[in-house]
Amino acid sequence: MNVADIMSSPVYVIESDEPVSHARNLMLRHKISTLLVLNEGKMVGIVTKSDISNRLAQAEPLWRRRPIDQIPIKLMMTESVITIYPEASISQAAALMLENGVHDIPVVKNDVVGIVTRTDIVRHVARTEENLDTKVSRLMTEDVVSVHKHHTINHVLDEMNKNEIERVIVKNDLGKPAGIISRRNLALNYITDSEGKLSTKNIKMARKSSPAGQKTYRYIKEVPLTAEDIMSSPVVMLDVNESAKEAAKKMIEEDVTALPITNGEEIVGIISRTDIMKAVM
Repeated sequence: MNVADIMSSPVYVIESDEPVSHARNLMLRHKISTLLVLNEGKMVGIVTKSDISNRLAQAEPLWRRRPIDQIPIKLMMTESVITIYPEASISQAAALMLENGVHDIPVVKNDVVGIVTRTDIVRHVARTEENLDTKVSRLMTEDVVSVHKHHTINHVLDEMNKNEIERVIVKNDLGKPAGIISRRNLALNYITDSEGKLSTKNIKMARKSSPAGQKTYRYIKEVPLTAEDIMSSPVVMLDVNESAKEAAKKMIEEDVTALPITNGEEIVGIISRTDIMKAVM
């Protein structure tokens, strides 16, 4: 099999002068994470959900303060686009992604004919890699970063950037896993506000009418979204004794990009699409 056998098609595109808000709507409508950016029909860049979340989270430049329907997507895109031929092997595609730190590669033969993603490669592993019996314990990352469910989205993103990771575990007041947040969760929450601001929520604030009286709701307060507002829940986990192939199957079945690995009730690691790809190279 080669790249042409597993690539996704059609490829969704956006013109370079179109706004971030349009990119967001395309991603939501088609349930995709990547758009090719065109200028007069020519591919000039690529933009992902992670690109948008990271760049909108920056305090500068000044255009960051503009509404998202006034920010052209060309300010968010990556200009140097790595491409691959449809005849290339799947292991070559995996190597190209890992070497360059990208999640999606346009497939080109005279013109763009498709796009190959990390999910495409994991799906291939789940369906065809019969001999991939490597235990997840050999592939997983043991250092798992967690946040509290009441931490703000800004704190979550800071933790991801500081630790150079793609996801964090969200824990409840008892220290138990309540959910998981990936950059995919973060991305579109960073651009839901028409003025380019982070989404907020309203909560009722309670005050006692007297020192021993019952609580009475007095007013509404606007507060930032927290981890529990955007996390994926429940957490889909996998036992430490399972194989990489089983991990790939569960990722595809549950539509997740990573799985916390457990030994009994304890989370001892996390395995991602990147780890699965390393096993097939």
